[in-house]
Amino acid sequence: MIIVSTDGSCLRNPGGAIGWAWVNHQGSARSGGAASGTNQVAELRAVLEAIVAHPGTEPLFIESDSLYAIKCSSEWINGWRTNGWRTTTGAAVKNVELIREIDTAIVSRPGPVRFRWVRGHVGNYFNEQADTLAGEAARKAAVATEADTDSIPVISTAKPPAAPRRESAAASTGAAATTPAPQSMTLF
Repeated sequence: MIIVSTDGSCLRNPGGAIGWAWVNHQGSARSGGAASGTNQVAELRAVLEAIVAHPGTEPLFIESDSLYAIKCSSEWINGWRTNGWRTTTGAAVKNVELIREIDTAIVSRPGPVRFRWVRGHVGNYFNEQADTLAGEAARKAAVATEADTDSIPVISTAKPPAAPRRESAAASTGAAATTPAPQSMTLF
């Protein structure tokens, strides 16, 4: 199973520079940005980029601190597709272009894609790495925008440092050390 954490960042919501990132728990990562957008767009872009970057039959498990991105990609998407990309009230689906790209990526991927919500900013190592990379990408996009008004997207590849090893009192006494589980919710 491939486990990937995703995150998005928006420097001024809405309309500020955005950044997105995914971090594979086995070591690879990617991030990018754009001159303007919303936090929701950045979160959706992170999910899309993670799916596209991990093709194949092996199950893909995406962790995100964005319930919006998760629900768009796993719960609401089927109803929207059935309703011609309209909400139950008949309104157009917001961010429909990205959501349709996510739908296509999931449907065309031979292996299953599953999602789990994790609480952000509580020390979840991989979520924090994705958050850092997304923020850096947004800042790079903002600087690029100030220097060049053509709004060139910023794409970078980075490998996050290995997860820190935690020394505990249990380890010094020879007892098995345990790491607390992140606060999370799995959605299928």
